[in-house]
Amino acid sequence: MLEGLGELDRWPDKVRLMQENWIGKSQGLQFAFDLSSGEKLEVYTTRPDTIFGASFVAVAADHPVAQAAAQDNSAAQEFIALCKRGGTTAAELETAEKLGFDTGITARHPFTGEALPVYIANFVLMDYGTGAIMAVPGHDQRDFEFATKYGLPIPRVVALSTADAEAPLAEAFTAEGVLVNSRFLDGMDIAAGKQAVIARAQSEGWGEGKTVWRLRDWGVSRQRYWGTPIPFIHCHACGVVPTPKESLPITLPEDVDFQTPGNPLQRHEAWKRVDCPQCGGEAARETDTLDTFVDSSWYFLRFASQPADRPFDPAEVAKWLPVEQYIGGVEHAILHLLYARFWTRALRRMGRLDVAEPFASLFTQGMVTHETYARRDGAEGRQSFFSPEEVERSADRAVLKADGAPVEIGRVVKMSKSKKNVVDPDTIVERHGADAVRWFMLSDSPPERDLPWSDAGMEGCARFVHRLWRLFGQYDAGASGDRDKPLERKTHQTIAAVATDIEALGFNKAVARIYELTGAVEKAAPSPSRSRAILALVRLVAPMMPHLAEEAWHRLGQDGLVADAAWPEVDPALLVEDEVTIAVQHMGKLRDTLSAPKGAAKEDLEAMALASEKVQRSIDGAAIRKVIVVPDRLVNIVT
Repeated sequence: MLEGLGELDRWPDKVRLMQENWIGKSQGLQFAFDLSSGEKLEVYTTRPDTIFGASFVAVAADHPVAQAAAQDNSAAQEFIALCKRGGTTAAELETAEKLGFDTGITARHPFTGEALPVYIANFVLMDYGTGAIMAVPGHDQRDFEFATKYGLPIPRVVALSTADAEAPLAEAFTAEGVLVNSRFLDGMDIAAGKQAVIARAQSEGWGEGKTVWRLRDWGVSRQRYWGTPIPFIHCHACGVVPTPKESLPITLPEDVDFQTPGNPLQRHEAWKRVDCPQCGGEAARETDTLDTFVDSSWYFLRFASQPADRPFDPAEVAKWLPVEQYIGGVEHAILHLLYARFWTRALRRMGRLDVAEPFASLFTQGMVTHETYARRDGAEGRQSFFSPEEVERSADRAVLKADGAPVEIGRVVKMSKSKKNVVDPDTIVERHGADAVRWFMLSDSPPERDLPWSDAGMEGCARFVHRLWRLFGQYDAGASGDRDKPLERKTHQTIAAVATDIEALGFNKAVARIYELTGAVEKAAPSPSRSRAILALVRLVAPMMPHLAEEAWHRLGQDGLVADAAWPEVDPALLVEDEVTIAVQHMGKLRDTLSAPKGAAKEDLEAMALASEKVQRSIDGAAIRKVIVVPDRLVNIVT
């Protein structure tokens, strides 16, 4: 899975990095400290090069060393209880205050023989590594904060150069550099230092180089009703027996009790009790259900084929997979997307699939966000949230419509039911129409970024819908007049660019180009070129404003549906700019702009500039000392 990330060149870098970190392959040194208690303490470090910077050792609250230290020590017992009440996620531990308890035990440094104090620490977990760490406060910020709090030494063993070996540390130094104050390692770079320490540890027999993984086993059973039943039966005589194929699928009971805490399937005797399919004796169904991520780890295979006698048809799957374009939130990066990759690769290794990766291209869209409105109630200061519809918002304050009293304006965060910062789409659609809502969602920002909901922005999009409708009403199939080549060029350039933007999911860019073309068409005089541009506009907005486009297509007398119409054809000759806009300045100040053939000679541009009435008025008969011409860009007249 880790190697496969390198092949997913159409996935966002941030998602690939998140998966790489979650898999968490690291190479380092595993060794054992000799403890003053007579035991050995296994630790694993990815930075063996910093071993001379170790000034203490820390163990998790659940570690056997901690448990032994607390056996007859009430203070240690209280500290362990405190650790268990705290957070256990990496994010929580990163921000929590670093706390420790000195066990009175020491660990012997394998090189220096120094006695390092052993602490129980709230930021070390049994689930990671060995549940114990070699702490190097000079080069790990978490260890630095701990050592500072408890007055422990903070040696520097990495510096930008050997000349900085004694430079004081105001915080942990985590940059690349050379090893210092480290005996035989001095002057080495980090990579060489790692290999040297591992080699010495292995040759002396007190440690070994080891590769470890952050990825852990996945427990897929859940004690809840909602989920896929696990098809096993528990028999007192036969043990665990598979549910017979003819009894599948297992149907969950509908008369379940959700009022009582716990798994309702465990309490449902009528559903749970069955006969053993092997011996016929009394048995019970498995009442755990599968984690819902199990289903989302392979649903795409079922989408590709639906045979009645098996989960999927490998031949059909081979025709459809991998999925060409997957669109989903970045919150799935290290759960669903990781599990789906694992599941697909496992099936391939089992010989059930020929596909290694389920999703060839990944696009992660942003969230719709809105500010929050709340009040704090009661002595505890509990927050009560209010929806935008309940609040009257002005430039600098917000009040509750029900009582006119102010409410607190909170941060702009993703819309959620708990914070009530949601906008009812039905209300917006009823007021402005579905097309205006779609246009706003696509136009406001790149789809990979969060979209801050804006009533003003929504109103602007609604006005643009009406503006387009008025413009479409000006279509004249029999229009006469001269050809408008600049408008035709703008039209064809827009058609080509919008197609490219949509293919690249750059919808906001496509919207911006349509705004520009709309403005150009509105300014243009009636002509066949203008009518063709209007007809092209109808087709360009159709993917984003389908209702408006279909109505306009019919009104303009076109056959069928615009959804079935071909994308407007592009004349390649009109994509090439053969005219440029020249800025004409007098003494550095802009006086006029001119259209000129691209690549026009300097003499021609100078003549055109001097022929301008605006320029002549500015010169007002003064003697011309110099004319500076920058081809295809500007003419500056100096008097």
